[in-house]
Amino acid sequence: MTKTILFTVLSLISSNSLSAQTPAAAPALSIDEKIDAAVAPTAQFISDIIFYEVTIAGASIPLILIWLLAGAVFFTVYLGFINIRGFRHALDIVRGGYDQPDAPGEVSHFQALTAAVSGTVGLGNIAGVAIAISLGGPGATFWMIMAGVLGMSSKFVSCTLGVKYRDVHADGTVSGGPMQYLSKGLRERGMGKTGKFLAGFFALMCIGGSIGAGNMFQVNQAAQQFVSVTGGEASFFAAGNAWIFGLIMSVLVGLVIIGGMKSIAQVTEKIVPLMCGIYVLAAIVVLLTNITAIPAAFVAIFEGAFTASAVGGGLVGVMMQGLRRGLFSNEAGIGSAAIAHSAVRTGVPVTEGFVASLEPFIDTVIVCTMTALVIVVTGAYTLDTGDGIALTSASFATVISWFPLVLTGAVILFAFSTMITWSYYGLKSWTYLFGNTRVADISFKVIFCIFVVLGASMQLGSVVAFSDAMLFAMSIPNMIGLYILVPTVKREMQAFLVYARSSKKAPLTEQAVETAQA
Repeated sequence: MTKTILFTVLSLISSNSLSAQTPAAAPALSIDEKIDAAVAPTAQFISDIIFYEVTIAGASIPLILIWLLAGAVFFTVYLGFINIRGFRHALDIVRGGYDQPDAPGEVSHFQALTAAVSGTVGLGNIAGVAIAISLGGPGATFWMIMAGVLGMSSKFVSCTLGVKYRDVHADGTVSGGPMQYLSKGLRERGMGKTGKFLAGFFALMCIGGSIGAGNMFQVNQAAQQFVSVTGGEASFFAAGNAWIFGLIMSVLVGLVIIGGMKSIAQVTEKIVPLMCGIYVLAAIVVLLTNITAIPAAFVAIFEGAFTASAVGGGLVGVMMQGLRRGLFSNEAGIGSAAIAHSAVRTGVPVTEGFVASLEPFIDTVIVCTMTALVIVVTGAYTLDTGDGIALTSASFATVISWFPLVLTGAVILFAFSTMITWSYYGLKSWTYLFGNTRVADISFKVIFCIFVVLGASMQLGSVVAFSDAMLFAMSIPNMIGLYILVPTVKREMQAFLVYARSSKKAPLTEQAVETAQA
């Protein structure tokens, strides 16, 4: 697929240069416009299928949202609300309480968590939250938090399976995620052909999602924000020079991803705490400045969550705006995070399930909620900017006048960390399809870096719509696999909980966990 896109881009460049040599009756279309025109029909067709909407109580709801939400609710109930009662265990594991230095894997529990968080904490936490509240009102915040809490269970299931069915290669590197647990897990249940098809479909969608939503869209938005604070149309990076910004980002991304998961984890374990810390600290400053307005903000959030106001299509509309932002932001059920978590150094798969459950909590319950509170407390959600980043920036700027500069730094860091993590997701899907060889490894990384430059300099249009559809299409095969394999997760979860409660615990091993339960 990516080769086809490259050939398309090259042919369009060639045809554009030829057309420039001959006079035309009408102005020639730019390369961006030609690509958009070529992709638009297919993008619209795929998008209409993936984001097909049904109307409930006057609100339009994408079926894919119901698909993700139903799974999150089911896993939460089936596993006995492990998202709540397993929270303390998750913190203990991240702090190193159950480390296994000699176990197979490439990174620590903390590094795996930061790598996965870097793939979800991004522009959705800044722009998406603002749009959700402007459409659904303050009440959308409550349902956004609920989506984060429920999504913790979906992440618990998928990341436990990711470690359980991963492949550990001779050089110590790891390949894991939905590709492995769909193919191997379903084969164990006599569904080998079905599992192989679902795994291949997931891998193909993941490659498209990584290059589009996880790469081109990220660098494009970062470039636009950078141009905005460096003079707008007068900026050196405006107009035809945006590719220079893309080239710089491409080099930085390339320097990180060439080292594989260990290199990515070493970067994300520093960037993620830094960018989340700065962003949350700025939010706290705004909230403290408006401390007298906080009680009224909470009242507005809770009343709005259960009041059938006209905003956002009534009560159901408000609910769906919040749930949509929460689930779409933390990507619970999509399956991508399991690829990063699979690289963890452990011999007990369920331990990483607990760690992964913290990811939606950080992404949605903390970062998204802080953005929402700032927007509600400052009253900026009533502004009709039509631009999520501008709305969030305006909210913070009411207290911190120079915040747009900080926001630009945050957007670039968010975009950079998202790109390096999604490069890993795309790479593992690529090597699953084309073989775990050096050639396959290098070829994907080169292609990914080329698209960083293209993403910064193009008007993406239908390309992003197409990649978004591919991104959420990943949840279809993934959730099918999770429903089939979740009994395995439940057995391993119960065994670990018995082990964790025992007063005299042996060193953590898979055998020790099984013995404790027996």
